Amino acid sequence: MLLSIVAGIYFLMAGNGFVYAQKIELGAGVGGFNYRGDISPTLRMRFFKPGGSLFFRFNPNQALSLRAEVAGGIIGADDKSSKDPFQRVRNMSFRTTILEGSAVAEYNFLNFQERRFAVNWSPYLFGGIGYSKFNPNVQTSPYKTSTFVLPYGVGIKYQIRRPWNIGLEYGTRKTFTDYLDNLGGEPVSTDKIQGDPSLKDNYYYVRLSISYTFYKIVCP
Repeated sequence: MLLSIVAGIYFLMAGNGFVYAQKIELGAGVGGFNYRGDISPTLRMRFFKPGGSLFFRFNPNQALSLRAEVAGGIIGADDKSSKDPFQRVRNMSFRTTILEGSAVAEYNFLNFQERRFAVNWSPYLFGGIGYSKFNPNVQTSPYKTSTFVLPYGVGIKYQIRRPWNIGLEYGTRKTFTDYLDNLGGEPVSTDKIQGDPSLKDNYYYVRLSISYTFYKIVCP
């Protein structure tokens, strides 16, 4: 009787095949941080500085992924390379480390397939919430050196060879501080302002990543 049950289960699995569940990924990324604020009102390639990250991704279904990530790097800029004569006269500069933790949701435009020989790739959008610590090398007055951030952006992921995946991502970090660059809008004199207090500083992260998917075999 027992042998009959075991044989029945075996043939059921062999007939229907295994279902591979790809739920969990662990990965790492390397890339660059950039900044936009009082010293660099627009993004400039010369101010890209190194950064990296570690992340955990959970895939509840083919269209949605949930990701927790820890990232760190450097941002900085200077006035001396600006075309604005006021900035050249001001001649301010800064450099700070960034340490960020975030949780985001990714929407995959092309559903990742769980079939073994499917071509798995998809562009995606992501958005979420995070918290960032920074530490300018020059701090002229006391202020809070941390801020909540809203990370959002676009990316593309590709399964190069099961279970390995690569990805390319570009993300904006909207902050709630004007002090990433140590310029918070305080007056230097009666006729000159350090920064624009009405605009918050933002930073950006571009990374190339690699991840490993942990598969489990589920019998239907």
